Amino acid sequence: MNITVILIGIILGLSLAGPPGGVNAIIANESLKSKLHGASVGLGAMSADIAFFIIVYILRAYIPEILLNVIYFIGGFLMLFIAYMILNSKIPRFSRKGNYFMGLSLGLTNPFQIIWWFTVGIFMLNTLSIFSVIGLFIGILIWIFTFPYAINKFGLKYEKYIKYASMIILIIFGIYMIYSGIIRMGL
Repeated sequence: MNITVILIGIILGLSLAGPPGGVNAIIANESLKSKLHGASVGLGAMSADIAFFIIVYILRAYIPEILLNVIYFIGGFLMLFIAYMILNSKIPRFSRKGNYFMGLSLGLTNPFQIIWWFTVGIFMLNTLSIFSVIGLFIGILIWIFTFPYAINKFGLKYEKYIKYASMIILIIFGIYMIYSGIIRMGL
């Protein structure tokens, strides 16, 4: 069971890290210089995720049971909204320069990242276990090191495939979260 949950986390981590966005634009830009420059931006953004994970891990014990249903619904609809945004997104061809601290500051101030951890992160911990979060971080690490390599070697010609795969995974997970909220409410 733990291997399956870890794999679900890896898939979710890849689907969240992969879509076009500000951090990936900076990673792509920096990866044209070197793979290490691109990876450092991703590691900064992941450090923000680790900080949010620690906060959520501590605070989730104080969330009333009735509020969890609302959190699951919000998280599910957030996943569907992110999937919709991915459909219309593109990695900007020009981006500002970045480094670890740029990735960290973008991650710490990104409202979607904050809301994600306080909804989907809580859902993952409560429904799937800590192993799903371990898988999530493994998936993000895989992305952080393979994306800069791919950009450095191939450019952005596979962007649309990454976008569609991420969108499908997020839709499935969003529907699963909403379904879990409905089941918890006994509807």
